Amino acid sequence: MHDTTKLENLGIPSVPVATTEFMTAARAQASALGRSDFDAVYVAHPIQDQTKTEIEARADAVLAEIVTRLTG
Repeated sequence: MHDTTKLENLGIPSVPVATTEFMTAARAQASALGRSDFDAVYVAHPIQDQTKTEIEARADAVLAEIVTRLTG
């Protein structure tokens, strides 16, 4: 998240992506970096046991939100 907030602070649109397992940690880190408004896009946890097709489906499910945040 640190590099992502650096990019955002430079005016470069960025979107962190994490699994739901790391939601609390990601929000705490964003807050510690002075960007409590900067939340990640979350996908279901876990992903390590998913097939390529299942991971692609999870990515597809959040793609519109990522694009909106990058272009909005």
